[in-house]
Amino acid sequence: MVENRKKRTRIRYLVLLIVLASIAAIAYGFSLDESQEILANKYIGSGTLGLFLVAMPLFLFTESKGKNFKDYMLTDESVRRMQGKPPKETKED
Repeated sequence: MVENRKKRTRIRYLVLLIVLASIAAIAYGFSLDESQEILANKYIGSGTLGLFLVAMPLFLFTESKGKNFKDYMLTDESVRRMQGKPPKETKED
């Protein structure tokens, strides 16, 4: 259990590092001169890719471990429960 917690903490720091590096790359790309437009676009694009294709999936994967996705799905039963209505009774033949 302690080892799992340490591993999760390391992954959180890795995600944080990727997010900070991506934001720094985007900011650096916007700060470049107009004469270096191609290089600026590469920094902005790589920062965006780092955020959305590396950091976000890694974060979602680590934080959703052990959770039941059915609890978060919006089904007819869960909507009725939120509205305070009784569950629909199904006909059993």
